[in-house]
Amino acid sequence: MEKTYEKSGGKGGGGDRGDRGDRDGEEKRGGRGFARRKVCRFCADKKIIVDFKDQSTLKYFVTERGKIIPRRISGNCSKHQRAIAKAVKQSRGLALIPYLVLAS
Repeated sequence: MEKTYEKSGGKGGGGDRGDRGDRDGEEKRGGRGFARRKVCRFCADKKIIVDFKDQSTLKYFVTERGKIIPRRISGNCSKHQRAIAKAVKQSRGLALIPYLVLAS
């Protein structure tokens, strides 16, 4: 029995290492389905303003651990995300919302 090995000419040349064999030139995306575009809630409704005294609005943009939720998750535009970050920090300083919540 004689084994023959093909020499590939560099990275990604195909062959026995890292090739799963199920690709067949077809690109498949993850099984996420249809992703709806997030819209900035402050741009969509002009009556809502970012205010450091409004805890009910700010609670949607802070995790239960006290971290500010990033733009890509909350869907805010950059202008309003900066305003939210500033308002959260300002309300933390005045002890309206906690810096962090201790696990119980």
